[in-house]
Amino acid sequence: MVDIAKIASFCKRRGIVFPSSEIYGGLAGFYDYGPIGIEMINNIKAEWWKEIVHKNQNIVGINGAIITHPKVWEASGHTEEFIDFVVECEKCKSKFRADHLLEDAGIKVGELDASKLNELIKKNKIVCPKCKGKLGEVKEFNLMFKTKVGPGEGETTYLRPETAQLIYLNFKNIVETSRQKVPFGIAQIGKAFRNEISPRNFLFRMREFEQMEMQFFVRKEDADKFFEEWKEKRLEWYSKIGINKKNLRIREHEKGELAHYAKRAVDIEYKFDFGWKEIEGIHNRGDWDLSRHEQFSGKDLKFFDEETKSKFIPWIIETSAGLDRIFLAILVDAYHEEEVKGEKRVVLKISPKIAAYKVAVFPLVNKDGLPEKAREVFKLVSGCYPTFYDEKGSIGRRYRRMDEIGTPFCVTIDHQTLEDNTVTVRDRDTMEQKRVKIDDLLSELYKSLNLYS
Repeated sequence: MVDIAKIASFCKRRGIVFPSSEIYGGLAGFYDYGPIGIEMINNIKAEWWKEIVHKNQNIVGINGAIITHPKVWEASGHTEEFIDFVVECEKCKSKFRADHLLEDAGIKVGELDASKLNELIKKNKIVCPKCKGKLGEVKEFNLMFKTKVGPGEGETTYLRPETAQLIYLNFKNIVETSRQKVPFGIAQIGKAFRNEISPRNFLFRMREFEQMEMQFFVRKEDADKFFEEWKEKRLEWYSKIGINKKNLRIREHEKGELAHYAKRAVDIEYKFDFGWKEIEGIHNRGDWDLSRHEQFSGKDLKFFDEETKSKFIPWIIETSAGLDRIFLAILVDAYHEEEVKGEKRVVLKISPKIAAYKVAVFPLVNKDGLPEKAREVFKLVSGCYPTFYDEKGSIGRRYRRMDEIGTPFCVTIDHQTLEDNTVTVRDRDTMEQKRVKIDDLLSELYKSLNLYS
């Protein structure tokens, strides 16, 4: 299993992910996606949206605002419940998440409060991991970012810590305008912000991240059935985007772990080098959310069933996936180092569906009319697939660069091309090459890429 530090270095070197504000020393918990990374991220989004929205006639999408009325976060429980425990070193003043310190010390933590954490830290003599100094008292810390809206002092509100609440706020609007009936779902992809005490493990724990969430509204008596259905569907999707099943598992939340709104919850976890960690959660949220927003807003958020002429608050089955975490899992899962003819080859064996470029087009050499012919082929292929063109350096080095960013196929134009209008198509994973007529190239790529399964 490749370690996260190597992945972070690899991502920077190949234009996949950069530390944000790096020329000013960076800012912990924030990253920028480079030219390769943004294409991959957009492909993951497209695959998720296709699977969740386009393949289901009873699921629609929205794009909600990042800043909302502050009452939203009172109703959702975030103002009171969205906390972690922070502890400060009395010597170097570094701050740490208390549960992370316990976890790193091999102490299992379940349902915690500040007094219990203080007792555990004192009892086990846990010290500052940076300077070995004495740790202070554990305190509660709300993870939401505050901001001001309006001129002058303005009104205090928050950057959204999750995208789900925007779906609940628009529940009535969706019912009235899209003619949906229970059971139905609302999906959203968007940024969320959490002021993490100690962001770490590269893209796994960040302060600005992106979620892909779907809230499925059901009758209470159908909640268990749909929970199981969505659990299996979501696990299956990861195989479709190329993640090895052996590195995935489903973990049921213990009673002490459940969020205040949850009737039941499971995590889909990926096996990173730092352990099994959540990349998606499936939750039975009961009727908590709509009931709370009905209570705090004074608006009727019940669903009216025209057949039975009755009204009820739907229960909600949530699928909440971390886009950045999934991206990281794909990178870790696909990264391979192997020896080819005495040299190390790094290859990213990602699904063609996720690859930034599906095809690369090269002239064998930068002369003899080959670049002109290669550009013709590039124009043909790029009309159908994201395609990279490169005519500089040795052909071997160009192949290696494409291997590292996961480009599935390289098409090389050589002197034989000028004679019989054929090209060489090279497979990324096997490195096998075969001659294909230019007239047949698009159909050959279509079959090999298999993007629409």
